[in-house]
Amino acid sequence: MSAAVDLDLALQGSLFDVADDGPVRTSAPVRRDHLDRGAWVDVCPGWLGAADAAYRGLLTDVPWQAERRQMWDNVVDVPRLLAFYGEGDPLPHPALDDALAALNRRYAGGLGEPFVTAGLCLYRDGRDSVAWHGDRIGRGRDADTMVAIISLGSRRNLMLRPRGGGTARRYPLGHGDLVVMGGSCQRTWDHCIPKTAQPVGPRISVQFRPRGVR
Repeated sequence: MSAAVDLDLALQGSLFDVADDGPVRTSAPVRRDHLDRGAWVDVCPGWLGAADAAYRGLLTDVPWQAERRQMWDNVVDVPRLLAFYGEGDPLPHPALDDALAALNRRYAGGLGEPFVTAGLCLYRDGRDSVAWHGDRIGRGRDADTMVAIISLGSRRNLMLRPRGGGTARRYPLGHGDLVVMGGSCQRTWDHCIPKTAQPVGPRISVQFRPRGVR
């Protein structure tokens, strides 16, 4: 079911602290955090230089879908809007083509294959979220893989914790930031975007994955 987006709300506060000085800042420093059990996370603030244009374009041009899912005995609304671009599908903004190419130049050698799909989530405000999970549908259940995420719009916290429970790590993701979860991260750690009572605007998450990982 397609969903309308409140553009007046979405474009409030469009003056972000990242300037559009290029599609991708390939020379930006990347910090790698080594987690336990063979998992790691790369973080690069302000990686997407074309963040403002990408944010506005995706917000208005993507056919955002509202979904409902079975939750025990009830069918509930998914607390975010979704879109998915499979292998070979045209991506909805040129900045994503540039980002995908740059990510594959950097990571495809270590991954052993390219990123080929793009999943998009629109968090409309602090009430939208995603629960603790790992991308374990498909090959991510049994094999090491990578998931690269570009964050656009309002700052939200990406939380990671060991699968089965443990101390959580917090990664505040801002406009144009890149985070890559690699190694065993999808199998041995869970991640989420928690709800927040703070007044936050919309955020778009773009998740690039290799074939057979969801």
